[in-house]
Amino acid sequence: MSVDLDLVRKYNVPGPRYTSFPPANHFREGIPWSEVEARIRENNRTERDLSLYFHIPFCETLCWFCGCTTVITLNHDKGRRYVETLGREVAHMASLLNPRRPVVQLHWGGGSPTFLRPEEIRRLGEIIHRHFRLAPDVEAGVEIDPRRLTRDHLVALREVGFNRASMGVQDFDPQVQQAVHRIQPRELTERVLQWCRELGFQSVNLDLIYGLPHQTVESFNRTLDIVLELKPDRLAVFSYAHVPWIKPAQRILEKQRFLPAPETKLQLLKLVIERLTRDGGYVYIGMDHFALPDDELAVAQRQRRLQRNFQGYSTRAGADIYAFGMSSISQTPDMYWQNLKDLPAYEQAVESGRAPLYRAYFLTEEDRLRRETIMRVMCDLGLDFAEMSARLGVDFERHFAAELAALAPLEADGLIRRRPGGLEVTDIGRLFIRNIAMCFDNTLPPPEQRRHSRTV
Repeated sequence: MSVDLDLVRKYNVPGPRYTSFPPANHFREGIPWSEVEARIRENNRTERDLSLYFHIPFCETLCWFCGCTTVITLNHDKGRRYVETLGREVAHMASLLNPRRPVVQLHWGGGSPTFLRPEEIRRLGEIIHRHFRLAPDVEAGVEIDPRRLTRDHLVALREVGFNRASMGVQDFDPQVQQAVHRIQPRELTERVLQWCRELGFQSVNLDLIYGLPHQTVESFNRTLDIVLELKPDRLAVFSYAHVPWIKPAQRILEKQRFLPAPETKLQLLKLVIERLTRDGGYVYIGMDHFALPDDELAVAQRQRRLQRNFQGYSTRAGADIYAFGMSSISQTPDMYWQNLKDLPAYEQAVESGRAPLYRAYFLTEEDRLRRETIMRVMCDLGLDFAEMSARLGVDFERHFAAELAALAPLEADGLIRRRPGGLEVTDIGRLFIRNIAMCFDNTLPPPEQRRHSRTV
């Protein structure tokens, strides 16, 4: 796929990533747990599929580009206590859930879940299996840090049921690694990738970031050479999101004065998309994600089974997300709720028998219509108006007449293609999928007030 840099310049504006709609900055504090619990009980009158997320926040060192909710510590005993706190939170929530609901998806994120010792991984796995019924074909993915990992960590993860792994790499260039405070030689990543394959992980994902200090087109091209040799099943290639007002440590990168110029960053993006799709044979799923054609992510998109949530693109549409651990976000058809983001406050709440609720959001009917529309644009790369009318229970073209009219400039630039009764996102339009989705967002503030990462 060829990338037009003039279009990138035009559409590279701040905008949400749409892991939820409305975005999380619309969630409200002060909602009583009793109101959330009542909706959870109502949700569990059904036997809908479940997706479980566990946030393990710990890392030994801070990567200076990081935008995640983390706790930096060398004290691994904190992991042991945290697992027991998770056990208490799980036991409380499980008492509210329908025991017949199958878990079709399980994800551990962080921080770094492999901060936990192998015996703690096994303990958390035992807690999950005791309280939930995992489906035979469960998709179980875990984020792993190759820098502080033994083979026994991976053995433990396989024993508790994980079949997919994701590794952060960011860049193989030693100078870039030094600048972002994450030293990870190629040999280390290669060894862990080999262990994953030997132990039977069905899919391995590598994460890269473009826009980091010292990156050039030539240096990142060498990183892509290595990636194509390793041939992971999936790749997530993120634009470095510089949000120092949220993550103050990122100011360290500002002081280095070696962040790529905007023009270089655009060239890096062009390089990534063209090399992965042309030389690597990867399918560009949309936004930051690439997958081999036979990977479940690419298959799910072709079969229109893809969805988006707080873990990114997901292959298991229709599952409710119940999330555990500090800062984690749960999602049902009519509600989002988030746990406390401070570790001591989270642990104190759970250990005292209280729900660790931080904030929540109850969706309106209009929110639901727009969430589903944005989801289908981002996952199906198109809209069938008759199908959407049937799905939403409204006359889609009439209800969204203003929004469809607002797509005219994007159509003129070749990002979408109109057809009778619908529209489709073009190949180049996949790069601007957030911009297309923004046309259906009625919560966006004026451009000068948006506090989001840029869309490309």
